[in-house]
Amino acid sequence: MRYFIGNWKMFGVPKSISILNKINSYYSKDKNRNKYRVIMTPPYTLIESYSKYFKNKKISIGAQNCYQKEQFSSNTAAVSPYMLKSVGAKYTLVGHSDNRGEGDTDTMLKDKVRYALKNNLKVVFCIGENKTEKKNKKTLSVLKRQLTKVLEKKFNKNNLIVAYEPIWSIGTGKIPTTDELKKTTIHIKKVLKGIFKKNSPAVLYGGSVDGSNVEMFKEIKEIDGFLVGGASKTSKKFIDIIKNYYR
Repeated sequence: MRYFIGNWKMFGVPKSISILNKINSYYSKDKNRNKYRVIMTPPYTLIESYSKYFKNKKISIGAQNCYQKEQFSSNTAAVSPYMLKSVGAKYTLVGHSDNRGEGDTDTMLKDKVRYALKNNLKVVFCIGENKTEKKNKKTLSVLKRQLTKVLEKKFNKNNLIVAYEPIWSIGTGKIPTTDELKKTTIHIKKVLKGIFKKNSPAVLYGGSVDGSNVEMFKEIKEIDGFLVGGASKTSKKFIDIIKNYYR
């Protein structure tokens, strides 16, 4: 099974549902539709209405983040996994570089993953190295630390997806070479196998993915799908990624 996950970040109003309608229309008719899943993560403000609208359709709706407490607390503007589940979210991103940059620690991320899974949300756990770490050849050690500091054997791996997003690639148009990405993905899966002992969670790639470069990633069988940023805000660009991947 492949995954095509869109991260809208700070984008979208109620009428933006037309973008998802077009994607859903394509998805529903695509001859390859049973080979992949489409998940979209709009801002919190749209999760409930979009979840209701797409309840019996192909697209699943998720959140871009969650707070590190299970249900309710006195933290202003925080949204817990329990609250996300109550408005229909099925997935949540955790550990995106934007949030790590704003102060998310490994301890906080572990709590986010734990409570999201406890509330039956599927977690897309994001990892990635920055430009300096890549330059200093620390990519593999950084990714191993990010995985082993947060994920535990007792977590339900069936509800976990890992997304590798090199920070230096996000929004820059720069992407790893095929050899780099293959080596990195194999390393991630090896670390995950060490944590969970048996079959590891799916591993996605994210970072400047678009319709023009997605065919390159097709060569890397270890990649189980994509976390898409900017290109997910336009139905044509997102559909082109799927089309060109299966071309």
